[in-house]
Amino acid sequence: MPAIKLNFINQSNDTNNSQIVIFQKTNSAGDIPAIAWTVIKNCGRDFTHPFEYPMSYQITATDSFGNTSPKLAANNGDQFSFVLEPSGHALHLLQEAGNPEAVTVANNLAEGAINAGIYKDGRLLAAIDRILPEEKASFSFTPTIWIGAVSQLEEGAVIDTAIAQQIDTEISLLGIQSADIIMRGGGSGPDAKPFTFNLENINYA
Repeated sequence: MPAIKLNFINQSNDTNNSQIVIFQKTNSAGDIPAIAWTVIKNCGRDFTHPFEYPMSYQITATDSFGNTSPKLAANNGDQFSFVLEPSGHALHLLQEAGNPEAVTVANNLAEGAINAGIYKDGRLLAAIDRILPEEKASFSFTPTIWIGAVSQLEEGAVIDTAIAQQIDTEISLLGIQSADIIMRGGGSGPDAKPFTFNLENINYA
């Protein structure tokens, strides 16, 4: 499936040059922290920031020695195995399909935990640490993004739980081909209003 084309438009009265963070929440088991997938900086009033939301992923794994695999293309249903070969550690895509709504990474080492990271459009989307031998970790997402205004946050960084809980704008991208995300609100003093983020000018797939 082609990537969803999105265009952020700042129509707010923001006076603090706020950063805009976009992230996803996993449906996976366990307490997996939110990661700042996209951070939009210095986007002034009436400026735009186009970006894409691909339906595919990339997956990596890091061993206990600090060695990280190359990014491998991944789609829902793919299963990956982290193994020891004569040349060293390797991450392989398995032939058999797994959970059709998740990307799965299995640690098939005899010893040593691994960390797994999943990327979308080349940027870190989520990470699961300390996958023990003979254990699996699954990354599962719905086509939904969360968006909000923050300060001093970098792409790929873990979002503090308190900050993530304050970001309450959820935007479903299901069935969408392209759309604008328009930010309004802001200002200073007694006339200041909360920021809002709305999906407009929607083209459906």
